Formats: sequence, structure tokens, C-alpha cells
Amino acid sequence: MTDVTSAKTARRSHHWRRDVTELAALFTAVAVADAIANLIGHQPDGPYLLIASAVALAVTAGFHTWWARRHSHAPPPTGSDLPAEGDGVGAVPAHRADAATTALLSTPTAAGPSPEGTVLWRMRTTVRDTPGSLAVLCGALARHRVDILTLQTHPLAHGTVDEFLLRAPAPLPAQQLSRAISAAGGSSTWIERADTHDLVDAPTRVLGLATRTALDAAELPLALRQLLGRCTIHSLPAASITGRATGELTPVEGVLEETVMRLRDPSGGAITIERPYLPFTPTEFARARALVELDARLGPRVPRSEHVLTLPEGNEITVRRADGSDLGAARAMHDRCSEQTLRLRYHGPVHDADRYLDHLLSPRFGRTLAVQTASGRLVALGHLLWDGDETEVALLVEDDWQRRGIGSELLSRLVALAIEAGCESVYAVTQSSNTGMVAAMRALSLPLDYQIEEGTLVITARLDATPVRSLPPYEQAGR
Repeated sequence: MTDVTSAKTARRSHHWRRDVTELAALFTAVAVADAIANLIGHQPDGPYLLIASAVALAVTAGFHTWWARRHSHAPPPTGSDLPAEGDGVGAVPAHRADAATTALLSTPTAAGPSPEGTVLWRMRTTVRDTPGSLAVLCGALARHRVDILTLQTHPLAHGTVDEFLLRAPAPLPAQQLSRAISAAGGSSTWIERADTHDLVDAPTRVLGLATRTALDAAELPLALRQLLGRCTIHSLPAASITGRATGELTPVEGVLEETVMRLRDPSGGAITIERPYLPFTPTEFARARALVELDARLGPRVPRSEHVLTLPEGNEITVRRADGSDLGAARAMHDRCSEQTLRLRYHGPVHDADRYLDHLLSPRFGRTLAVQTASGRLVALGHLLWDGDETEVALLVEDDWQRRGIGSELLSRLVALAIEAGCESVYAVTQSSNTGMVAAMRALSLPLDYQIEEGTLVITARLDATPVRSLPPYEQAGR
């Protein structure tokens, strides 16, 4: 007999005995009431005694109800009444935080911070995997009037990494908060400012990143960066200088080495993610690997929506996303471009231009916009390239289609995509003689930084919170 069956049998037996007992008590009460009524009712003052007894019972019942409603609940506990080490809440292991414990420890008291005059912090610290460690940590936060909004735990072999989203009083500096956490037993504490977007719970955020990755293969590096915070992501090509495929050097299950994780890229290469200031946890490694596996199962995919524009002279062009299937058309465009145009774009020997296209058209390294005419000829390419934790923009317009506003149109759309991706800035590498690229960057109306070294000009545009233009319609359809 299982434990569940035994429990059900015990409850049925308990209910049967209780019903018999209640029936016996009811019959006994009726018999006693009948005996008392016969004894008192036949006396001269019997009816008056019965009425007085009924009134007394009614008053007693009313008084008991009033007293129970007023004194049945104890006053709520204050901050000083929080369970200490070894009490019920403190006995919860540090890597466990059920709803009752979290609600008790994170509920702001009367002296807690109000929404006005507070700041949001994201904090990560390592605690001992012993009963009461989490309670001591939460008690230290409560003494500084810090409210715990969310809590995630990352179990390790020795200890547990707890990640908090905190609302703290604005005058409380991060250094004082870090010292309080260290005094409460936290180690390897890391604190940074958060914003309202971090209030989204972890499952919802991961599902949103998975959706973006499913719609567009170019979203995988961005999804990994948003999942893991500030980090540097490098996509290595499928072939290395040793002649062996880079993916073969990375196990299928990936490699986790504290501040570096390596994952096999579905395209045949490898993805290296570095975060020197904060080691990765096994939980983060598992989430990143799940996103990469999702990308591998879905295969190559790029939104196919198109946007038709009319040039000032009346010609219609189509702007769309490009990928590896446009390799032949891109090489044909190279053949029609002059050497000067290719030299301004690729900053090297003209005969090597074609070998860059495999990298540029791969969605793993960024996003590419293509411009084609009504006849289907490819006449311009615009690239938004993920360069570690920076973002590069690059343009190539066929000679016969220059000076018509195509480059400015492509650049503004690439910057809009960069803003949507959360990039803080974009940069363009060109030559000081490339007046067209300089004019297109200045037309963005964004703060620009110029750096010139030996004839090479690097223009960096700092992106504001307000996009330069709305998201292109074909991107909206892709979402």
C-alpha cells in the first residue's frame, strides 16, 4: 500500500468516527434538553426560567462572537520580530527561497523606502550553502531599508550565487551596501545600476529572447548579450589557421571556464563569450546553451519582408534583409563597382573584396540590408556588424547609384536597428577622402567623435534613447 493510499484510508476512517461521535452527542443533547424541559416546565415558574435561560445563552453567544473577532489575530510582526538564525525561516537552506520566506524577508516595513527617492540595483553575491545564510543576508538588507524585488539562485559545487534586484534609498551608496553584504557573509559581491526593464521576471525575459532568436538568426549574439549582461561575444569562423574546423575543437556540450564559455556554432564555427569581471554560473551556461540549441534546430532564417522606396528622380528601389543566398548577386555588384569604390569600402587590395562577402552576409556576424532595383539587380549593401561589445556600420553603393540618397537611407535604417538592439554607439571606418560616408554620418544628427590615424578615419556616433527613425516596416513585420 502506498503512502497516498494509506493517507486516504486514514482520512476516511477519521471522518466515519467523527460522524458517529457527532450523532451521539446530538442525541444526548436532545435527551438532556427534553429531560430539563419536562422537569422545569411543569413547575409554576418553569416557562419564565426557560425564557431567561434562552436570553442568557443568546447574550453569551453574542459576547463570545464580538470578543473572538477583536482578539483572534495577533499584530503583524515588525522588523525586529524576523526569525533569527536557527528559527523556522532561518532553517531554509541558502539555495532555497520559497514564497513564504521571500514574502516575509522582502516585505517593506513602515520604515522601508517609498517609491520616491529610491534607485534600482542589480546585485550578485556568493553565500555559504548552510541553513540561515540567506536569512542573515536578507536581514542585513532590511536594516538598510532595502527592498528585495526579485531573487534568483545559482547553485554551485561550494556555495550558492544569489542574484537580487533591489530597490534601495537613493542616498545609500553602493560601497556601503557592498560592505553590509560582506559583513553578512556574502563574498565576490558585484553591484551595478538597474532600470525598470530589469523588473521583468527571468522566465519571461528568457522566453522573449528565445522568440527573438526564433524569428531571426542574427538575434542570437544579441540575445546572448542581453541574457548574460555586459560581456564580449566573438563568433569564430568555421575554419581556423590550423586547417581544422573550429567547431571540432569545441565539444558539442560546450566548455565553461569561469569567465569564459565556448559553444559550438550551428553554422560550423564557435561562439566565445567572455565576462572578465564576473564568472559565469552553471545556470547561465545552461541557458546560453539552450538558446544556441534552439538556433541550431531552426536552421538558417532571415525575415523576408520588403520595403519599397521611391527615389527623388522617380525610380523605385526595394530595401530588404540579405543573407548568404545573395552571395552571387553581391559578387556581380563588386564586378560593376570601380576600384576606387571598393578601395574606400574594404581598405585593402581590391582583388580580395569577394572573400569578405561570406562573413558579411552571414547573420551570425550581424545584419545586412540589400537594395535592389525593380529589375532585381543588387545595387547597394549596408552592414551592421557585431564587433565584440561594439558595433560597426559599413556601406557599399554601386557607382551608377551613388549621390541619390541610398547610402543615407541605408545608414539611418542600420542605426535604427542598432538602437533597437540596445547598442550604445556605432562606428564607421573609412578614409578622410570619403566625403559621402562623412556626410551620411553627419546627416544622422547624432553626437559624433572623429579619430584619424594615418589617413584612416573612424567616426563614432553615440546613440540616444530616442531612435533616429522608427523601425522599418519589414522589421516590424518580422517581429
